[in-house]
Amino acid sequence: MPAAPPINVIHTTKELEAFCGKLSSSDYIALDTEFSRSDTYYSKLCLVQAANDDVSGIVDTLSGKIDLAPFLKLLNNPEIVKVFHAARQDLEIFYHLTGKVAAPLFDTQVAAMVCGYGDQAAYETLATRLAGAKIDKSARFANWAKRPLTQRQLEYALSDVTHLRVIYEKLEARLEKMGREKWIAEEMAKLADPATYALHPEEAWRRLKTRSRDRRFLGRIQAVAAWREELARTKDLPRNRVLRDDQVMELAAHPMADFKVAKNSNHLGKRGRTPEEIKRLLALLKDAAEMPEADLPQPLPKKGFRSQPPPVVELLKVLLKMCAQKHDVAPRLIATVEDLENLAAGRTKQVECLSGWRAGIFGDAARDLLAGRLAMIAKRGKIELKSLSVTDD
Repeated sequence: MPAAPPINVIHTTKELEAFCGKLSSSDYIALDTEFSRSDTYYSKLCLVQAANDDVSGIVDTLSGKIDLAPFLKLLNNPEIVKVFHAARQDLEIFYHLTGKVAAPLFDTQVAAMVCGYGDQAAYETLATRLAGAKIDKSARFANWAKRPLTQRQLEYALSDVTHLRVIYEKLEARLEKMGREKWIAEEMAKLADPATYALHPEEAWRRLKTRSRDRRFLGRIQAVAAWREELARTKDLPRNRVLRDDQVMELAAHPMADFKVAKNSNHLGKRGRTPEEIKRLLALLKDAAEMPEADLPQPLPKKGFRSQPPPVVELLKVLLKMCAQKHDVAPRLIATVEDLENLAAGRTKQVECLSGWRAGIFGDAARDLLAGRLAMIAKRGKIELKSLSVTDD
C-alpha cells in the first residue's frame, strides 16, 4: 500500500498567502476549526482546516509566525461558498475575529436535515453514507492547544474537510433534485445574520435557571448577570471564573449597596475584584432598584400549559411526525417540542414553524388542527388527516 501523502500544515504568513491563493480558485471551500474554551470567554482558535478540489491543508493558528489576514480576507469573499458542518460555533469564532459572518454559507448538517437524513446528522454518519469514508474518532477530544500535534491529530483534523467536499456536492445535488434550494437558503440566511452571534450583556440573565415571577428580583438578576458578562468578556475569562450561577442568584437575592460591605464579601472582595469592578456592580444594582416597573424584565415563559391540556401537544407531535415523513424532512428542523407547547398554549408570536417553508409542510396544518378545521382519524391501522368544514355555533 503506498504511503499517504504528507499533510500540508501551514505555519507562516507566507505559506498561508500561497495556500489561500490556491483556495481562491474554487467556487467553494470546505472549512472546519479546532478550538479550546476551557480557560477563556471567547473560543481560542487552535487550527483551521480548509480544502477545495485541488488542495487541502491545516493552518496552525498558534504557531506564533502567522497573520491570519490572508485567510480572513478569503473567508469574506462573497464569490466563494463557505461549507461547514454544524457551522454555528465556527462562524461565531470568525465573527468575533472580524465582525463579519462568512457568507455565503452552506451547512451540511442543516442540509442533511432538509434532505431527510435525520435530526442533527453527525459528520461521521454523513461521511460514511455519502462519501464511503470511515472517520477515526480517537482524536476528537484532544487538547488542540498543545504543541506539537500528533500525526493522528493532524489526520483527524484534515478528514473533517476532505470528506466534507463530497458530502457538500451530494447534498447540493439532492437539494436541487428535491426542489428545496429555497428551503436551505432560508436556513442559511439565519446563520448569516450577525444578530445570531452578537452578545448582549443585558440578555445574559436568560441563561440562568430561575422560576421567580418577581420582576424586581429579576431586575437584580439581570444586573448581576450583565456585570458578570461584561467582566468575563473584558478579562477573557469563562463566566464561572468571575461568578458561578448560584453566586449570581445569591447577590441578586441579597443585594448590597455599601461599598465596604461589598469589598469584604465572599463573592466580591475576597475573590480579588477591584474597587472599580465592585463599584460598577453596585451602580447596576442601584439602577435595578430604581428602574420603573414597566422597564423591568418579564418572567421567562413557563413551560407547560395553562388553558390547553397536554394531549393537544401529543396530537401536534403525531401531526409533525406525519408531515416530516411525508416530506422526508427531520422533524426537529421543522418544529421543536417547545414550539409545539407554545402552539398548544396559543403563544404563536415567535413560533418559527408558522412561516416560511415550514408553514407549507406543517404550520398551516397545525393551525387547522388547533382551529378544528382538521381531524385525525384511524383507518385500516393508520392515522389519516381529514379536512372539516367549521360553522359558527
